Amino acid sequence: MAGIKPEALFSLIPSVDKILSHPSIQELLNIYSPILVKHIITGTLNDLRDLIRKHRLVTEDLALDVVVDRIILMVEHRLAPKLCTLINATGIVVHTNLGRSPLSRKVAQRIFEAAISYSNLEYDLEKGKRGQRNAHLRSLMKELTGAEAVLAVNNNAAAVLLALGTLAKGKEVIVSRGELIEIGGSFRIPEVMAQSGAILKEVGATNRTHPRDYVKAINDNTALILKVHTSNYRIVGFTREITFEELVQIGQEHNLPTMMDLGSGCLVDLAPFGLPDEVTVQEVLSKGIDVVSFSGDKLLGGPQAGILAGKKELIERMATNPLARALRMDKLTLAGLEATLQEYAHAWDPSNSIPTLTMIRKTQDELMIDAEKIASSLESGLQERAQIFVEQGVGRVGGGALPMSDLVGPRVGIKPESFSAGRLEGALRQGHPPVITMVKEDCVLIDPRTLLENQAETIPELVIEAFKLVENSKSSCNDPGS
Repeated sequence: MAGIKPEALFSLIPSVDKILSHPSIQELLNIYSPILVKHIITGTLNDLRDLIRKHRLVTEDLALDVVVDRIILMVEHRLAPKLCTLINATGIVVHTNLGRSPLSRKVAQRIFEAAISYSNLEYDLEKGKRGQRNAHLRSLMKELTGAEAVLAVNNNAAAVLLALGTLAKGKEVIVSRGELIEIGGSFRIPEVMAQSGAILKEVGATNRTHPRDYVKAINDNTALILKVHTSNYRIVGFTREITFEELVQIGQEHNLPTMMDLGSGCLVDLAPFGLPDEVTVQEVLSKGIDVVSFSGDKLLGGPQAGILAGKKELIERMATNPLARALRMDKLTLAGLEATLQEYAHAWDPSNSIPTLTMIRKTQDELMIDAEKIASSLESGLQERAQIFVEQGVGRVGGGALPMSDLVGPRVGIKPESFSAGRLEGALRQGHPPVITMVKEDCVLIDPRTLLENQAETIPELVIEAFKLVENSKSSCNDPGS
């Protein structure tokens, strides 16, 4: 069959019945859903037909055993978990692309317990009747923030959407032009406002907005004055923004509610960690702002959630909005958020038990111990295959928080001798587990700040394996290097 025409190859494709009767496929059918396996078989055969049309197959590719092997690989690939754990070696603590804040084992255990059992999610054990899922957080959150009432939904964008839709649907919301933010994933305040049914009323200039700008914009259709935390950027130089005190005074004089979209939502003073610029939820509420919205999975260090805290009358209006049901948290998030908040309620320092805060507060000396340990292991394991060094670097809080604040600390640099840093970075991403790093000036950089428990010991082995992967690839391709 060596000279067989491409058109004739179609007749050599094994039938579905032959494939299904193959012993290896029979084993697959005992492991995976028959419907899924059959669907993948059909898809694989269609792929083979396409490859024949493109003249990319020969007779041997259509042997029954070869086709079955292809199907087995496709089944294993298609049905393998796509969400995997990885090592964050970037130095960006709240890394949005990598799942933001990791949770402690204690918090994860609480989520596990909620997952494998029934719970009193919406059941009042004292009264023996239906309860409210937010009741589990209410008293704890009120104590921590000083708010009259709280409401938790599935993220901060949802919190803002719910607040605007409840307090200002069909009416105007006044916002400074300098606070019309966009954050990751194209979340924009004007677009969220439009979706809520509220009408945006821009005031001031990009760099300077005065109290008089807000006052001039107020009319009979004004429903809310909104201040937005510029989480991921700062406007510096010739600037002016309204203070909380000024905002509250204007709201009170014109009988209008005030709201602050705080974004990251910090509950502790970060000044002792060298980060003095982040306002806390408690500070905002203490100034008299009526409603504050913030995230659960950024500086708070918990699971993804959006929290609304403030005046009881306003929060209760949001809670009765039908949209609140669509935006509510599930029991696993609720369990994780409650467990995280309990860490703030204890006498001990929450930065000891909340991984996000632990990473932010790491000292130069602590980081240097890990950096030197990693560098020493790499020098021993790689010998002359790379230059290894330790240098001062800059990490970030991330998650759109504190864009002007540097987390200074040591990091390990790896400069391969026979191939590019880009190839090493790619190989590390393909590892088990994947390692996410930074590349600068043809060096792979590993920042120990964002390494979790025991990962400093794991990193050298994974780097050495990545070297082997690149070197073997070069050898098999007879690649002289790049």
